[in-house]
Amino acid sequence: MRGRVPRGTGAVLLGRHRIEPEADGQFFAGFDRDAPLRLAIGVDGEDDALRREVVLQRREWRIEHVNAAIRPPGSSETFLARRRPELERIAAARARRTGAQGWRQVFAWPAEGRISGLFGAQRIYRGEPGSYHTGLDIATPRGTPFTAPADGVVVLAAREDFTLEGKLLLIDHGQGLGSAFLHADSLAVSEGQTVRQGQVLGTVGASGRASGPHLHWGLTWNGERLDPLLFVPPR
Repeated sequence: MRGRVPRGTGAVLLGRHRIEPEADGQFFAGFDRDAPLRLAIGVDGEDDALRREVVLQRREWRIEHVNAAIRPPGSSETFLARRRPELERIAAARARRTGAQGWRQVFAWPAEGRISGLFGAQRIYRGEPGSYHTGLDIATPRGTPFTAPADGVVVLAAREDFTLEGKLLLIDHGQGLGSAFLHADSLAVSEGQTVRQGQVLGTVGASGRASGPHLHWGLTWNGERLDPLLFVPPR
């Protein structure tokens, strides 16, 4: 959601989020798969009479019921000891604010290929919900270049394989909106580098926990997971 308030207006309050508008009054906000369908929105310091309500449309998700016990990605001390610093690096990178302005653009597809995994898809294991799929999977051969969907700044370029994500790239598009690219075969950019829409970022692979070559593209806004299909033109 993109919005605008008069110049000089204070922070926009949306649910639990406090959003600082840009100098021209524009701002961005996003909603997680499981966000409440009704959220209050207002401006910090303004009278309650100026508060409004955002009403979201309910969506249906691909749910698969599996007659098997849930299998966590890893629970051994060895796994957890390796995983903790990875999660800390990811959290620190996503907390960075670079002033990027790519959030204003119409996003472009980062790669061509068959969509092999949808955002929001979930398996239920004997009544116990598994984690839902947090991005869009694009199946394409190993070595296929992938590109920046919008302008931004690289905040993490992990060339060493993370346990689950493999070679991982995080880009800040500004206003708390960021892209994540998982399972890369190689990365062509470095941390701190400014990238432009359409610029080659790396090549598709199957690093980390992946069953075959594909690009997993995830979008987050201040901790909320967003559906990339809502950002790109249909094809």
